[in-house]
Amino acid sequence: MGRTVSMAGRLVGEGQPVCIVAEIGINHNGDVETATRLIDAAAEAGCDAVKFQKRTPERCVPREQWGVPRDTPWGVMPYIDYRHRLEFGAEAYQAIDRHCRARAIPWFASCWDEPAVEAMAPFDLPCYKVASAHLTNDALLRALRTTGRPIILSTGMSTLEQIRHAVDVLGDEELVLLHCTSTYPAKPEELNLRMIETLRRTFACPVGYSGHEVGLQTSLAAAALGACLIERHITLDRAMWGSDQAASVEPQGFARLVRDIRVIESAMGDGVKRVYESERPVMARLRKPVAA
Repeated sequence: MGRTVSMAGRLVGEGQPVCIVAEIGINHNGDVETATRLIDAAAEAGCDAVKFQKRTPERCVPREQWGVPRDTPWGVMPYIDYRHRLEFGAEAYQAIDRHCRARAIPWFASCWDEPAVEAMAPFDLPCYKVASAHLTNDALLRALRTTGRPIILSTGMSTLEQIRHAVDVLGDEELVLLHCTSTYPAKPEELNLRMIETLRRTFACPVGYSGHEVGLQTSLAAAALGACLIERHITLDRAMWGSDQAASVEPQGFARLVRDIRVIESAMGDGVKRVYESERPVMARLRKPVAA
């Protein structure tokens, strides 16, 4: 318990400031300019990192769905073409890498298949993310472990036994678990934030929270409950096209989220009862000596 993980030049874990990650994911809709605007918004909000998603569509889309027509902002196209339309290639990620360096904000990615892990290798990422969808994908877990980088593992739509197996495959060194509910957006009554403490008691690694809910209140509650890392999707506009936009946070909201998490950290204290100097004048005025 109390273990920390080093990521992007900072420690993540118990006793450390909350690491706040803006999940860009696929909210860029395949447009590098939109991605850079989202990076800017995250940096200006005070986030510690941004995250993307990398897939090989032929690996991630079942063969029978390739030709299914999809109505998109770019016209009707086969579903496999739509998935390619959302993916960034090496040139786009080079531009993203340069922009993140210019803004002094680290970036990393959740890789959805082994070729995606290979595609990210040239970028010297500080860590990798395992999406909840792949918690049971042992081959991908092992491929990510071979990078030698810390792993962040989301635990949505998983049983405790499945989480335990994934931790056995990965090992608990250089591992951060994220409690998560994998619906978009998630209902407050299904967030089960007390699982943060359950995971902390069960596993010897830091535990954070990946939220897909609407609003900020429950993410702030997760910080107060001791989540070492808070991840939320970021968007320029929740009305934009895309499956993740409605469960995302707009730039002004993200700035409030970062601000309020830092206030909560300051307010939590150390649990040692003391009389503060600011209380002494009040005590002298309001507390009368008790007669013997």
